[in-house]
Amino acid sequence: MSSKVQDLFDLTGQVALVTGGSRGLGLQIAEALGEAGATLMLSSRKAADLEEAVAHLKARGIAAQWIAADASDEAQARGIVEQTIARLGQIDILVNNAGATWGAPAEDHPVEAWDKVMDLNIRSLFVMSQEVARRSMIPRKSGRIINVASIAGLGGNSGMMKTIAYNTSKGAAVNFTRALAGEWGVHGITVNALAPGFFPSKMTKGLMAAIGEDKLAEHAPLKRIGDDEDLKGAALLFASRAGKHITGQILAVDGGVSAVHGS
Repeated sequence: MSSKVQDLFDLTGQVALVTGGSRGLGLQIAEALGEAGATLMLSSRKAADLEEAVAHLKARGIAAQWIAADASDEAQARGIVEQTIARLGQIDILVNNAGATWGAPAEDHPVEAWDKVMDLNIRSLFVMSQEVARRSMIPRKSGRIINVASIAGLGGNSGMMKTIAYNTSKGAAVNFTRALAGEWGVHGITVNALAPGFFPSKMTKGLMAAIGEDKLAEHAPLKRIGDDEDLKGAALLFASRAGKHITGQILAVDGGVSAVHGS
């Protein structure tokens, strides 16, 4: 007997780990998963931000805890997974959202900054996914991995963004998603990616101030940038039984920018 469509999106009894979950897109995704019934574990580097985020979620009736750690550090990343399982028993959904950027012309971009961006934006995806799969998803033959990529990983660069390491890392996240989906489907694990366009966040604040929100919106067929709800439905689709036959896919949530500009 088939489920009611509302039941397909129900995450009651599921545990979701969201990296970079204390603000911005990570917190928006956490809200969606929590409102659908998941118990949440948030991680980021700053305890104060995490405390504020968990208080915000609990005020909405969502069960949430936090771990302060740097996902770009292998030992700390594996520790996040270990502590989550110790506290909550399992991890059903992993959202790899933690990320960083660095603005500089390619010819002047510091190698140290390149490494910092790559370690968080792609190396941490590998380490977190590997650890969660080994310890929780592969043994139970079930899991959902959602990587937060970017439309910056879907094409080149018009020159408006001088973020060579960021763009490269997000391109890597796109193919990481596809490759891992192909390998782990046999374990009942789906691996998909969200590719947001411009959303207000700490990461995009400088660019939005320099270029202007209205000008950025003009690039989108929908003539708007993302808001604090626009990732929720897509994230819930990938996290829930509604998306159980979807894997290896990259979903741009960008107001149509990638459809007409390529990136």
